[in-house]
Amino acid sequence: MTDSAKANDLLAQLPKGKGPAPVHLWNPDFCGNIDMRIARDGTWFYQGTPIGRKPMVKLFSNIIRRDGDDYFLVTPVEKVGIHVDDAPFVAVTLEVQGQGESQVLRFTTHVDDVVEAGLEHPLRVVTDPVTQEPSPYLRVRTNLEALVHRNVFYQLVELAVSRPINGSHWLGVWSGGVFFPIGLEP
Repeated sequence: MTDSAKANDLLAQLPKGKGPAPVHLWNPDFCGNIDMRIARDGTWFYQGTPIGRKPMVKLFSNIIRRDGDDYFLVTPVEKVGIHVDDAPFVAVTLEVQGQGESQVLRFTTHVDDVVEAGLEHPLRVVTDPVTQEPSPYLRVRTNLEALVHRNVFYQLVELAVSRPINGSHWLGVWSGGVFFPIGLEP
């Protein structure tokens, strides 16, 4: 079956509802990889060409699953592998409600998922050992994260407060009663 036929077959199998499909409940046979890639900036590519229709991207984003280090599009009857450069989602906006320990940070992804940072949706920052550049991530769904866009990360830095953790002073943000360290205090 060609990649194009596989993609059309996947679309035909998508459940007709709002929000992510229950891909964690589905265990279909693996049908191979297709030439689909999600770039670091959240752009989806099919056979090297950007998918320009946001509704199509949103449909595919509702059936993505990560097993270990591998990403798949999953329907009740088939599972195909795709390539993800970094994270499958990008958090592009931030809304702040409240302040201090009662503050809530609400993120919106490029596919319009709305996620409140907290125990179930933690924030984490990975620092590149060579460039020392931080890459912040937010868990969107089980095993799936959004890379926090640079502009949104700057907003988090502006909200950061200092807190001692294990003898070091960390800058971080509160959301949903949880303190998320984003970097050592200089």
